[in-house]
Amino acid sequence: MDIDRARTFLEIVHSGSFLKAADRLNVTQTTVSARIRTLEEELGRQLFVRNRNGAQLTAAGREFERFALSFVQVWERARHQLAIPEGQTSVIALGGELSLWNPLLLDWLIWMKKTKPEIALRANVGVPDQLLEQLRTGVLDIAVLYAPKLLPGFRVELIEEEQLILVRTTGEGHMPADKQEYVYVDWGPLFAAQHDARSTPFGEPGLLVGLGPLGLSYILRAGGMGYFRKGVVQPFIEAGELEVVDGAPEFTYPAYAVYSESSQGRTDLQEALHGLKKVVDAPRGPGLNRQLF
Repeated sequence: MDIDRARTFLEIVHSGSFLKAADRLNVTQTTVSARIRTLEEELGRQLFVRNRNGAQLTAAGREFERFALSFVQVWERARHQLAIPEGQTSVIALGGELSLWNPLLLDWLIWMKKTKPEIALRANVGVPDQLLEQLRTGVLDIAVLYAPKLLPGFRVELIEEEQLILVRTTGEGHMPADKQEYVYVDWGPLFAAQHDARSTPFGEPGLLVGLGPLGLSYILRAGGMGYFRKGVVQPFIEAGELEVVDGAPEFTYPAYAVYSESSQGRTDLQEALHGLKKVVDAPRGPGLNRQLF
């Protein structure tokens, strides 16, 4: 089976449309249709039913999906293995959301280099949908995310549970504590639901941001208050630049590792997961989190 046909099949499944799959693959819709027609002729089964709403899998298509996914993953794995640097035994490709790289995934890279130098590493930064797509197509072995979508054939494992705490700026040059601007950081749908349920008494936020490090950089320079990861703001609290708002509710913010069920037997992947758990449990040195990103 041609790898392009398998990729095309999976893109249609993912996007729900021949046209959207063509856009994502940067080919014409005619090319997509021809690949699927050839694939159906080779298998002797119809894989999709096309209608005005897009394309839906047939029973044979649903059965074939797991084989196509495995085929693409094996292909990507083979490419990775052939590219292993001399003197190393395997490659782990891990991707994570931007704010997870400091300190968690940076600590993980250092731990892996010191403890498992025989494993080559590839590190990616991306947004959740992009990382899950790379995981689904075999480009990544592990994706570390805050609120991953469930994918068939993949395992989701809790890595870290951090707290989001409300802090405000201190010192000269900033507004008094009772007049400070509330900066709302979008920590995802779970935080939004919990936040609204607790109805924080700050009124409408003066600023909404979609990235925690950006919001924290803003209040450190301009003053204000907002919810941030406890481990990241702790050095600023110790330095007297921020203080915790007494009585404010705290929110749990877990991070998860997502990986293919078919790769569970790989020793290198298990070592990588073990490393993630080790760095979460390890004490972190002073000043390590001063870098916001």
